[in-house]
Amino acid sequence: MLMPKKLKYRKSHKGKRGGKASRMIDVSFGDYGLKSLESCWVTSRQIEATRRVLTRYIKKGGKIWIRVFPHKPVTGKSGEVPMGKGKGAVDHYVAVVKPGMILFEMEGITVETARTAIVSAAQKLPIKCQFVTKKPL
Repeated sequence: MLMPKKLKYRKSHKGKRGGKASRMIDVSFGDYGLKSLESCWVTSRQIEATRRVLTRYIKKGGKIWIRVFPHKPVTGKSGEVPMGKGKGAVDHYVAVVKPGMILFEMEGITVETARTAIVSAAQKLPIKCQFVTKKPL
C-alpha cells in the first residue's frame, strides 16, 4: 500500500473538508483523467484498487499517472478501550480529495477503452467521479 516514507509529525488533526480544489484541476500529463465531484478521504487501499483496474484495461499499451498520494495519517483505537488515555496508534493513511481534483490520468489507448476503464475504476472510490479529457471531444 502507499504510505509516506517519513513524516514531520506521526499523528495529525482531522482538519476541514470544505471548499473546492484550487490545484490539480487540469489534465496535465495524460490525455484522459478521472475527476472527483465530491470531497472525501481516499485511503491507500482504494487508490491501489483503482490503479489495478486501470492497469487491467491498458494492458501494455498505455501509461497511468496517480495524481493523489495518501499523506495524512488516521489513528484508531482498538475495540472496547475506555475513553481517555490519549490518541490511538496510526491505523492507515488517506489522501484528502476535494471536488474538481484530477485523481488519475491515462494515455496511449483509445477513447472508448479509456472511458470504460475510468468508469470501472470510479466504482472503487467512495465518491462520484467524472471522465474528462485534455482536448474537447
